[in-house]
Amino acid sequence: MSTSVKPTSAESSPSPPSADLGHFGPYGGRYVPETLMAALEALAAGYDAARHDREFRAELAGILRQYVGRPTPLYLARRLSERLGGPRIYLKREDLCHTGAHKINNTAGQILLAQRLGKRRVIAETGAGQHGVATATVAALRGLRCEIYMGTEDMRRQALNVVRMRLLGATVTGVDSGSRTLKDAINEAMRDWVTNVDTTHYVLGSVLGADPYPRMVRDFQAVIGEEAHRQFLEAEGRLPDCLVACVGGGSNSIGLFHRFLGEAGVRMIGVEAGGLGIATGRHAARFAEKTVGILHGTRSYVLQDADGQIRVTHSVSAGLDYSGVGPEHAYLHDRGRIEYAAVTDTEALEGFRLLCETEGIIPALESAHAVAYLARIAPGFTRDQAIILNLSGRGDKDVEVAASALGLGAGGAA
Repeated sequence: MSTSVKPTSAESSPSPPSADLGHFGPYGGRYVPETLMAALEALAAGYDAARHDREFRAELAGILRQYVGRPTPLYLARRLSERLGGPRIYLKREDLCHTGAHKINNTAGQILLAQRLGKRRVIAETGAGQHGVATATVAALRGLRCEIYMGTEDMRRQALNVVRMRLLGATVTGVDSGSRTLKDAINEAMRDWVTNVDTTHYVLGSVLGADPYPRMVRDFQAVIGEEAHRQFLEAEGRLPDCLVACVGGGSNSIGLFHRFLGEAGVRMIGVEAGGLGIATGRHAARFAEKTVGILHGTRSYVLQDADGQIRVTHSVSAGLDYSGVGPEHAYLHDRGRIEYAAVTDTEALEGFRLLCETEGIIPALESAHAVAYLARIAPGFTRDQAIILNLSGRGDKDVEVAASALGLGAGGAA
């Protein structure tokens, strides 16, 4: 749920992350109704116990290996590298996970935790549908009831994923309020959780929300960077020069970046949705405006008007179409450890097509934003340098949207 506050600028010299209610400098925390405080405290205690429990970690590792398909490959994209004429480009292939995206790393962890805490039902929000599919998948695997909240605009854009969730036994509930996208789906999921907290676990899909979600989701996604760090050392005998990933809420990017944060020589770039252009106001680039507010239980950078009301966002990619960003990203931005940039819808579609044509890989439109920004910066690197791009998901779900935007109808050519 959102809280209206007057916009403020980011504080300078933020303090280090605190264990006190999950603060990252001035960001994070727990800004939720009193009815959820006990549930969050129990979840935090349960997670802190589980992450130190050898049996829990071994069971999760087994699911990731035998069911999800980890480790995912670190693939040298030779033709893309040649086309861009700069560094060697490696793709971390999260699109090859079961269900087609990184989201299942988190849902596997959270649903195991939910069962450990005695919950019989799980709920989730979804934008592009990949988190909803991943939640429904693991709920089916573990025999839990599942309900997914999804904005009706996103249901229209991602009809294939709606069908997939229903095939997996989940109830998909459309949300027709507000912008009818991810923000509104989160609102409805949180209302459900308040009502059914004794029996239900909310599988939040990104590094958002009240503590412990930002650190818990980050930890479940950190397997991406752990693998990439090891794989790159095996391939090149050194560390990469740069990491690039798209940023919606921020889970795939923090999952890649987290292992490398202590490596001072590794540059990191998060790519947001520039929509129709920053000047139009029709975008989802939180770091372009740098206003701080409270949204869905956490304090971070948000897009809001002069009265503190959360603004409607726009992106061709449903998964990046969100008004806030994870609090750890806000903290790392202020420290200057991660750079953030924006890519427009048009550029993202060009990135989508570029990867298709050079590597035979159809990326999710979210990941296509990272590909587009990589194409922009690649000429500034030399041939003896190397970049890892996190390919967070596959583009099956986006083919109809991309075909329409690119003029690739079945009866014609473009």
